[in-house]
Amino acid sequence: MKIATWNINGIKARLPNLERWLIEASPDIACLQEIKSVDENFPSELFEEMGYNVAVHGQKSFNGVAILSKKPLDEVIKGLPGDEEDDQARYLEAVISTDNGALRVASIYLPNGNPVDSPKYPYKLDWMARLKAHAETLLAYEEPLVLAGDYNIIPTDLDVYDASKWVEDALFLPQSRAAYHEILNLGLTSAFEACHNQPHSYTFWDYQRGSWQKDHGIRIDHLLLSPQATDRLISCSIDRPTRGWEKPSDHVPVTIELDV
Repeated sequence: MKIATWNINGIKARLPNLERWLIEASPDIACLQEIKSVDENFPSELFEEMGYNVAVHGQKSFNGVAILSKKPLDEVIKGLPGDEEDDQARYLEAVISTDNGALRVASIYLPNGNPVDSPKYPYKLDWMARLKAHAETLLAYEEPLVLAGDYNIIPTDLDVYDASKWVEDALFLPQSRAAYHEILNLGLTSAFEACHNQPHSYTFWDYQRGSWQKDHGIRIDHLLLSPQATDRLISCSIDRPTRGWEKPSDHVPVTIELDV
């Protein structure tokens, strides 16, 4: 089973690219972030015609996450638990039946946190603390779990083209990276790192300053796996060529294959 994550940076602007990629890559499950669409405007019918079941947790003009699955979605949870007043659409979870039992998948759009001297950074850290608490609950189920998405975290110096340019950024601050590793240390495994020992493998290139042409990228899109999913991990790949397509997202898909 192929499971992918992709921050598409706007469903309306990126729909032709998303259609093309779904046809060419044919993921069984696609976790999308930053769809920038309310639920009723998301083109669910189009994806259903392509053979996907669709779950959406949208928001007008900002954020928004979705899950496309070739298998039926048995259970869908919208929103990250822990703060009833948080109305930002950043978390969507679904349970999917496979030949070997239940698979739980989440599409995550973790807050950016910039500027650091604004309320956005405490919100990022609080959101990560809530994600850690929820992940701990999910791990107790002892089932294959995939927490996929745009984490807005650069894990190490080897995941950025020039670490010195990011030392004051919310994606790279020690507090941010420590919070990310606290989540990992619950018993989760980063799929890419489990499959590769390749520094400077990026998933995001800014639209400005010729970042794509200069390969000035960062790796911030991650798939974190429970032990039960890690045991079934076959491969993980970054679909770099999509960044060179016409009117691309600034992110590219990351895909894993699980033996389920």
